[in-house]
Amino acid sequence: MTTPDERFATAAHPDQLTRAAEAARANGLTVEVVDTVAEARKLVTDQLPTDKTIFTSSSETLRLSGIAEDIDTSGRFVSVRAQLELDGVDRDPNEVRLRTATPDVVVGSVHAVTEQGHLVAASATGSQFTPYSFGAAQAIWVVGAQKVVPDLETALARIRGYSLPKENERCMAAYGQPSVLSKILIIEREIFPGRATLVLVREPIGF
Repeated sequence: MTTPDERFATAAHPDQLTRAAEAARANGLTVEVVDTVAEARKLVTDQLPTDKTIFTSSSETLRLSGIAEDIDTSGRFVSVRAQLELDGVDRDPNEVRLRTATPDVVVGSVHAVTEQGHLVAASATGSQFTPYSFGAAQAIWVVGAQKVVPDLETALARIRGYSLPKENERCMAAYGQPSVLSKILIIEREIFPGRATLVLVREPIGF
């Protein structure tokens, strides 16, 4: 596994964020641009419904921002993860697969946003891709400024040269085994009005 290319850890220029936000809006997404991670956390939790199921995809952005904790452990929301644990099915792969595929709301992140407004996410299992692309009635992605890149080619380079090595480091520390890149999702457009929201943060967060 290669060493993370730290060039991809630097926040994009404000003009790049503006171009990405405008393009994502043109592609059918609702886009919010905030200055800080704290603002993103408040924005997301303030707009989440308290009477619908919410699934938090595995994400360092959600963990570091506190959004995952707000949703899954505060008791304010109907957390799919919390429900699975309470129901004793959190270790049943089939039950987890079925119940995380079609929540009312999915909250997560992606590994890159291009200046053409395309969102790119990578995964070892692809477990988050079903609710991201269609399974959830509402999707919200929180993305740090370092993930905004010029184009799709750079997005893929970022995934392979930075996100995967960083995730590999995390997996080795947490589980004693390496990560693997097996699936990539590219979201070019959202055709259902109001379904997808991109929250761009001017600060770097996650990888």
